[in-house]
Amino acid sequence: MKVLISDVLSENGVKILRDSGLDVDVNTKLSNEELQGKIAQYNGLVIRSATKVNAKVIEAATNLKVVGRAGSGVDNVDLPAATKRGIVVMNTPGGNTITTAEHAFAMMLSLARKIPQATASMKAGKWEKSKFMGMELQEKVLGIVGLGQIGSYLVKLAQGASMKVIANDPYLAEDRAHEMGVELVGLSELYRRADILSLHTTMTNETKHMIGVEAISQMKDGVRIVNCARGGLVDENALVEALTSGKVAGAAFDVFEKEPCAPDHPLLGLDNMILTPHIGASTVEAQESVAISIAEQVVEYLTRGVARGAVNMPSAPVELLQRIQPYSALAEKLGALQSQLCDGGIERVTIEYKGDVANESVALITPALLKGLLAPILEDTVNSVNAPVIAKERGIEVKEVRSRDAGDFTSLIRVVVDAAKKSATVAGTLFGRKDPRIVEVNRFEVDFDPRGHLLFILNEDQPGVIGMVGRIVGEHGINIARMECARVGQGGVALLILSLDSQAPDAVLDAIRNGTNIQFAKCLQL
Repeated sequence: MKVLISDVLSENGVKILRDSGLDVDVNTKLSNEELQGKIAQYNGLVIRSATKVNAKVIEAATNLKVVGRAGSGVDNVDLPAATKRGIVVMNTPGGNTITTAEHAFAMMLSLARKIPQATASMKAGKWEKSKFMGMELQEKVLGIVGLGQIGSYLVKLAQGASMKVIANDPYLAEDRAHEMGVELVGLSELYRRADILSLHTTMTNETKHMIGVEAISQMKDGVRIVNCARGGLVDENALVEALTSGKVAGAAFDVFEKEPCAPDHPLLGLDNMILTPHIGASTVEAQESVAISIAEQVVEYLTRGVARGAVNMPSAPVELLQRIQPYSALAEKLGALQSQLCDGGIERVTIEYKGDVANESVALITPALLKGLLAPILEDTVNSVNAPVIAKERGIEVKEVRSRDAGDFTSLIRVVVDAAKKSATVAGTLFGRKDPRIVEVNRFEVDFDPRGHLLFILNEDQPGVIGMVGRIVGEHGINIARMECARVGQGGVALLILSLDSQAPDAVLDAIRNGTNIQFAKCLQL
């Protein structure tokens, strides 16, 4: 496996990647065009904020399996394109929490006491004591937009300064906000009440320019605005106007719509504007932490398939992934079995999780099943990242059903596939909580190991069929490892499953299909 590091990463992070046996190249001076030309040779890409992994890079990345972002944001990665290509995108959201929250708090203090302006005045040989009248943070209202990890830590810092904190976060429960000592309010009320506004939300189509002319008009006269989250959350032209008029008393930004800022950017010329060059996460401790974390995550994925910190697929702690891995393996086998048994376009997939497995995170299991179902019938690369996207694009309805009752089993996964107006069912369980077994195929109760070369035969339940099949297979020098027989009732339709040591050639299938009492014969590969 080859990994490219295209942004500056600490030596300890590079060492972790190399010590794991990965072939690592460090090239931090690539243009986007140069990256497009080189990326095809790499399986992993480690970045920070400078590298732009756009659709063209992803299109050229024919062997790329993972993009690791050393930091919290992934705005510089085209997530839909990566997901469709089956590339895992992961980040280290916790690594920048403290340092970014502290930077935002430092910006608030700097705004309140005009520290940068006073420093510049002193260095210019002046003593303008009366010019830099400040304000206390105590008892002031801090309005936070977004109570993720950074916003939540900022709450603690602000409360330590005796500030009252209100916040807007539609995804936070009222009980949790109450525990934090935060009052949840709507955006309009937050704008109206906040003395200082600090942004800690992601950049989406909905949040782009959320702070514009209309939002600013709802704010207090003399409000102060801090943005250490994402450039583009604030309409910078509207902010220039508000800072010039005095509607906004001051602003402090670490992020901007276009980075680096142009030398003639109007914000640079305003005395009531504090600016830092995207250094919110730039502490020795934070950079070391995120470098080590992303290196370990990339190693885990490329060497063990564990996607920790993934943002475009369900992620989970390692101990949970280890527990459900046997279920995922079983689900993939069930999907692959269905893919080879059904004919025609797949219209609907119903996955029934029964017993203990119903209590697990099935969002981590269903993608594996869809991978097994779609990979055999598509030329494109299909994995657990893009399988749900591909299923949706192909108009396949996917339904999950949970039930505590697994009948005679501790856990059972049953998959019903509707294709070409016909329905087919397979079900499986785990023996010893680790070994997959297929226990149901349509109406038949079976018990077989879903591995290797399998020969499926539907026949009339009459004497001589098993002997005929055994003779044909033996005449072609193929050894039968295991055999499973099942029937619904005496004299009806029976199912014969042979596990073979090698692939049966077409001549074997033709001979069996031409035999007496045979309805169906097909070779499967699991």
